[in-house]
Amino acid sequence: MTKVKSLDDLKKMREQLQSQVSLRVNSETPEKMVQVKVSMATCGIASGAKEIMNLFVNELDRRAIDAVITQTGCMGYCFAEPTIEVTIPGKEPVVFGYVNAQKANEIIEQYVVAGNLVDGIIPANYETVKDQKNK
Repeated sequence: MTKVKSLDDLKKMREQLQSQVSLRVNSETPEKMVQVKVSMATCGIASGAKEIMNLFVNELDRRAIDAVITQTGCMGYCFAEPTIEVTIPGKEPVVFGYVNAQKANEIIEQYVVAGNLVDGIIPANYETVKDQKNK
């Protein structure tokens, strides 16, 4: 735990703890806010998913965007790690692959804030496969 050496240190610690409490409270109604799921299986962690998750937590908090950021197990896209799934209220989830810090910031700015799709989406091939089996 960080040692408190000044009033500023105490204020920073308070802000961080309030932010964490806010994330827990928001997680009770996730369908009303942006949801980010970060794949944190072994392959994701080895590819930098932990840093990407921290970036999303810090950046969405800094921008005061109501969001729930969670970790999940393997999404099955090991070839494209780190992978994240972003769900905006009222829209279908979108999975992004090869997410680095630059791509994460682009996803926040262009997709979460502006509503524009960005490169790096992993297509939902399972829908195509399902349709082929029904023929």
